[in-house]
Amino acid sequence: MSLIPTFELSTSPGPWASMWAVLRAQRKRPGPVQALNPVRWVRPSVTLDAQAIAAYTRVCACPEEQGVPLLYPQMLTFPLVMAYLASPDCPWPAMGTVHLANHVQQHAPLHAGDDLRIELHSGQLQAHDKGQVFTLDFQVFKQDQLVWTATQTLLRLGVSQAAGTPYESAVEATQALSLQTMWNVGSNIGRRYGRVSGDMNPIHLSTLSAKLLGFRRAIAHGMWTQARALSAMLPRQALTQAEVLTEFKTPLFLPARVSLWSAPMGHVALRPSALFEVRNARGDKPHLRARLSYQVK
Repeated sequence: MSLIPTFELSTSPGPWASMWAVLRAQRKRPGPVQALNPVRWVRPSVTLDAQAIAAYTRVCACPEEQGVPLLYPQMLTFPLVMAYLASPDCPWPAMGTVHLANHVQQHAPLHAGDDLRIELHSGQLQAHDKGQVFTLDFQVFKQDQLVWTATQTLLRLGVSQAAGTPYESAVEATQALSLQTMWNVGSNIGRRYGRVSGDMNPIHLSTLSAKLLGFRRAIAHGMWTQARALSAMLPRQALTQAEVLTEFKTPLFLPARVSLWSAPMGHVALRPSALFEVRNARGDKPHLRARLSYQVK
């Protein structure tokens, strides 16, 4: 039985150092591969910092009563993602890679001050008519307890003859949704969320920097849009368990006015569940669609 190669990040590089490493990796050629190399990247000790959580909470409008927001641990995986994308084990350059979907499960409560071990594992391949889909799997441990997991699904554009089973949507619009609320998204949200998350991708920062990469205006981080929607969908209480499966549909160009639509879906494993979408102001174009279930104390 072969051991999975493991790489450790004992300290987190700054966002600009991570971005520079990714830019250096642009020399990779985005061709097809048959499988991802099995590999694990680890942050062995990360403390949930109360001030950092508070800053994230403000940017994403999460209720303070929730404590550690559901998506906050995924932000802590970002240095590992950047390290993997820049490494030889990732066969493609990061630029030209699109976040398609995100599946998060919280298995136990989290609190400020908790010391966590965060792991990234290379995942599976799927075929797509626009390129090659691949997944990254995350595990978060508190001591020896698995408390949080996620799978990030990414599309590498421009890969022909991609290997794997065809990618299929896992969140279908199976019922009519009703309008719940609307909110304005400022042109600076990409910079604000970037400072909190470390994701300083130029497509999020300004119209000028986004245009340099082929976008007409800056776009919001998909993880911010997801977190902002969850702030309205979840109760104002700490979660004991939760699961959300999100698919990103169309870019959210900044500034914007968006609408939140939802419908209850009964109960899943005795937990209340719902289907929701973030749409444009007219309500005729989805930016994301998600299925949520949760349990509170």
